[in-house]
Amino acid sequence: MNLIDSHCHLDFPAFDHDRSDVLQRCRALGIRQIIIPGTTANRWRGILQLCRTDSGLYPALGLHPLFTSQHTDHHLAQLRTLIAKECPVAIGEIGLDRYRKTGDYSAQQALFKQQLQIARDAELPVILHIRKAHDQALQLLKKIAISGGIVHAFNGSYQQAEQYLKLGFKLGFGGTLTYERSTKLRALAQALPLESIVLETDAPDMAVAAHQGERNSPEYLIDCLEALSKIRGKCPEQIADQTTRNVEGLFNLVGE
Repeated sequence: MNLIDSHCHLDFPAFDHDRSDVLQRCRALGIRQIIIPGTTANRWRGILQLCRTDSGLYPALGLHPLFTSQHTDHHLAQLRTLIAKECPVAIGEIGLDRYRKTGDYSAQQALFKQQLQIARDAELPVILHIRKAHDQALQLLKKIAISGGIVHAFNGSYQQAEQYLKLGFKLGFGGTLTYERSTKLRALAQALPLESIVLETDAPDMAVAAHQGERNSPEYLIDCLEALSKIRGKCPEQIADQTTRNVEGLFNLVGE
């Protein structure tokens, strides 16, 4: 099997003590490629440096909506410069988050719009972080034509999913699928076309059921694969093949 973790924060300090070992275990399991999204400008250089050390690691650069107080106009200008120089595979993770009641939502909206415009100008897909704001995000995406992308950790309705698919998006599913109590999400993962689904871990967050309360890891993408396989009644090899091709096609990756 050849698997891709479409969303993993491998640059985070949680992996500083054993990053090489984690990657070695991933490769042994068939997880050969990992997309590393950015969250704040001060992490971009580290992501780029990490990806230079391993041909199976790919950078995405973006400003996360939950850290708007840390983002400045200078960072947006810096993002444009780095895109031209470093050629990331996507802009992300970017988006809207209304789950938490604190924070400046209007600032999130302005930042999201600016980054979508940057992605449009660069002809790059985006990696979206959307919570409790799918309708608002879709309204903006319909106004700013971009090259599709991934809705990370998708948690919306089937109707919202259909709208994203029409705009060229794939939907990310990860550790939440491994919990039997996630009935709504598991039903959605069963109903959607397999061509619309990508697998992710969001490590070190969103731990799978077998490692609840622990640091999540990209090696646990296997747990997500097995959960989706059972939900859809297909063998893991079929699920792995299609979800991998979904990511490769979206980000123009060369399969190993």
